[in-house]
Amino acid sequence: MEELLADYHIRTDINVAWGEMDALKHVNNVVYFRYFETARIDFLLQTGLISLLQDEKIGPVISETQARYKRPVTFPDTLTIGTRISDIQSDRFTMHYAAFSQAQQAITTLGSAQVVMFNFSTGKKALLPNAVLSVLEQHCRAEIES
Repeated sequence: MEELLADYHIRTDINVAWGEMDALKHVNNVVYFRYFETARIDFLLQTGLISLLQDEKIGPVISETQARYKRPVTFPDTLTIGTRISDIQSDRFTMHYAAFSQAQQAITTLGSAQVVMFNFSTGKKALLPNAVLSVLEQHCRAEIES
């Protein structure tokens, strides 16, 4: 696992639930977006960004997201979702996810999301504050071919 998730320093363990499987007896594709959401929030918590964003009264919204399914996952299993950042711009960045199956000892799913900062008071995009940029840059990695 360490070698496969080496570029993903923030990690979140998620237990696969029986009810997340579909009629084909593997985790339904939509569930991965919930896993990525959980990993995204955990990234914000682990890095302290959640507090910085709340202080600034802005927050992340997803403008685009995608997943690439490499292997099916079934119950029981625990997935370790690795998260990293790339493409930091003045008002947005990209989050990348890699789902590692403990049962299969392999990466099963890759994903990404374009995250845009949003001011909920004004209803408009917001610039990334310097303190937020600094944290994001610590977790930024160049694009990796998968």
